[in-house]
Amino acid sequence: MAKLKLGMVGGGQGAFIGAVHRIASRIDDHWELVAGALSSDPSRAAASASELGIASDRSYSDFNAMAAAEAARADGIDAVAIVTPNHMHAGPAVAFLNAGIHVICDKPLAADLEQAEAIAEAVRTSGKRFILTHNYTGYPLIRQAREMISKGDLGDLRVVHAEYIQDWLTEEVQNKQADWRTDPARSGQGGCVGDIGTHAYNLASYVTGLTADALSADLDAFVDGRRVDDNVHVMLRYQGGAKGMLWASQVAVGNENGLKLRVYGTKGGFEWAQENPNVMQFTRFGHPTQILTRGGAGATAEGQRGVRIPPGHPEGYLEGFATIYSEAAILIRAANSGETPPKHVHTPDIEDGLAGMNFIRACIQSSQENAAWTKLA
Repeated sequence: MAKLKLGMVGGGQGAFIGAVHRIASRIDDHWELVAGALSSDPSRAAASASELGIASDRSYSDFNAMAAAEAARADGIDAVAIVTPNHMHAGPAVAFLNAGIHVICDKPLAADLEQAEAIAEAVRTSGKRFILTHNYTGYPLIRQAREMISKGDLGDLRVVHAEYIQDWLTEEVQNKQADWRTDPARSGQGGCVGDIGTHAYNLASYVTGLTADALSADLDAFVDGRRVDDNVHVMLRYQGGAKGMLWASQVAVGNENGLKLRVYGTKGGFEWAQENPNVMQFTRFGHPTQILTRGGAGATAEGQRGVRIPPGHPEGYLEGFATIYSEAAILIRAANSGETPPKHVHTPDIEDGLAGMNFIRACIQSSQENAAWTKLA
């Protein structure tokens, strides 16, 4: 099967997430990077393209020019990956969708709800696929937990606890990654809540299938002079009666990338942590706790699907990200051929992006109103 052709907006020299997307796209051999507007600076764009083996005539310094040129080529790109800061998601996404090109976009969806709605409208009118890279949904044990809940292994859900804590912004940091994430003009009004809080919120929703109805949020900027939040506490009320808690922090000293999910129901509960993603604890009420491993004994069909190597050989962040790119390839090939994609493909999309933006909006509004309970649209 011929590889799909990938373009990229952003992700040039010195960019972290662009390199992650490129590695992930190559792991399962579905994609080939052939074009890019890797920087708005022409010389940096050209240098970045040259380093990545992109032909000079497919290196652009303007995403609008790239969208028009690639749409006009017989060998134009099948999809574009947008890996820019948040405020630069909407412009490229709309341009490529309107040009008839599928979009793979980093999270959160945009810097504000107005930009998010513009992307959503372009998705609706273009009919093209939009994939949002909430990459933690690609872990095999997360897929297994989702399947177990849907089968009723946990019974009726009661409590959901999502946690994503880091410490890298404990002090004022001056580097490319910190600068845009703490600048509301580029990150949007949400800092920590948008950067990692949306990951925790999305993961909880993805695994449980629950829809949040209202939240109470307390957002803080603990570092003097910081213009966006760096610590977030949220209580959640889910439709159906389950209750949730979410803590996201970038000032929790001693924590590197502590994404955790705990879910408890009437029959059982499980705990999973991203820093050791190949292990999950599952307990049926009144029975000893089981240690489930990625692809090991007791793995479900969903839990097996994203496994690439035998149990005991660790897989992690890049492989989970690669699952998103592989599912994006399945969706885009199906769209290009007019076929219906397999039912097992359930990659985050525009609706998940809108849900994340609504979560950010509600958290900010609630916190401004002294943690008042706030409805989610």
